Amino acid sequence: MCGKMTNIEMLILFLVTICASIFFTWYVRRILLQAKITDNPIVSEHRFKRGTPTMGGIAFLFTISLIIALNFKNGPIVIVCFMMLIGGIVGLVDDLIGLKVKEVQKLVVNVSNEVITLGRLEVEPNEEVRVATPKAKAEVEDLLKDGKVEVIGEVPIKTEPEELEKIICQIVIGLCLGITGGVTTLAGFPLGWLAVPVSIIAILGCINSVNLIDGMDGLAAGIIAIASLACCLYGDLFGLSSIIPPFLILAGISLGFLVFNKYPASIFMGDTGSFVLGVGYASAVLIGDIPVFGVIALGVPILSVVVSLLHRAHIIKLPVEPLHHTLNHYGMSEIKIVLTYWGTTVLLCAVGILVKMFFF
Repeated sequence: MCGKMTNIEMLILFLVTICASIFFTWYVRRILLQAKITDNPIVSEHRFKRGTPTMGGIAFLFTISLIIALNFKNGPIVIVCFMMLIGGIVGLVDDLIGLKVKEVQKLVVNVSNEVITLGRLEVEPNEEVRVATPKAKAEVEDLLKDGKVEVIGEVPIKTEPEELEKIICQIVIGLCLGITGGVTTLAGFPLGWLAVPVSIIAILGCINSVNLIDGMDGLAAGIIAIASLACCLYGDLFGLSSIIPPFLILAGISLGFLVFNKYPASIFMGDTGSFVLGVGYASAVLIGDIPVFGVIALGVPILSVVVSLLHRAHIIKLPVEPLHHTLNHYGMSEIKIVLTYWGTTVLLCAVGILVKMFFF
């Protein structure tokens, strides 16, 4: 496939990507189970998912490699897939580091008849919480002595790279995108050397948005699939057919993974997968030069990041971070949260297309 792709070629690309994603996800899931590389969720409401294979994003790397081999003469596809491989490798390193346990934290339950304070949390009677913060660790001993809480388990916390190390790696990914020459304009304005800082900002924002939203079955994969398909529709409606193939690949990878990742998930993508999708989406949006619609379509993860930043700045207070875990904490079911987030993404995409259609 070289140059501009026909509709038939794009359909074949989409179907091949979906089939490859399904096969490689099945294969990687099988290997991960044999190697006993599984998740151990730290959120109390998700403790029942313990033992589910993680690092499923490795399947994305196999799929992307196949797509590159089949489309090595198509510049935009090669650049986007190459960037996804780089992102996936960085995410894979994060996942491998996370296999080492950093510390073990107590899981306690409020056995009193009153609301108690533990760290920054207000704990209701019979509510289970993890003793995570230094403040909570200092307070829990007194609560144990007073008989207000009981230890009901322990939660291993994985080792993670320092935040600065993560940011530096993400900046390097953005730098790689900027120097590929694929990003030339932003909303129609020539970028020149500004392509590098624009790429870095986009990669940083997109990786962290997708990574943060990846906390429930099918949530991240579903949102990226919806947003990517919406970008394909956007390109078709407004005469930008050249932007469609990279988004078809993103949608195909996500939909194939959803076969195993939808509720109840039998595999998680890990940082490997969320980095692939975040980098791929940012790259496709910038190369296709649809920054406004690209941001609108990814509005739900972006809003989630904003809410978490407000929480970390102590402007608002969440019992559990990020927002979707807070909603789950207050009794909203996981399925309802995921469907709400998916539905909101569909609505945002529809609004973005209608605004473009009638006002610009």
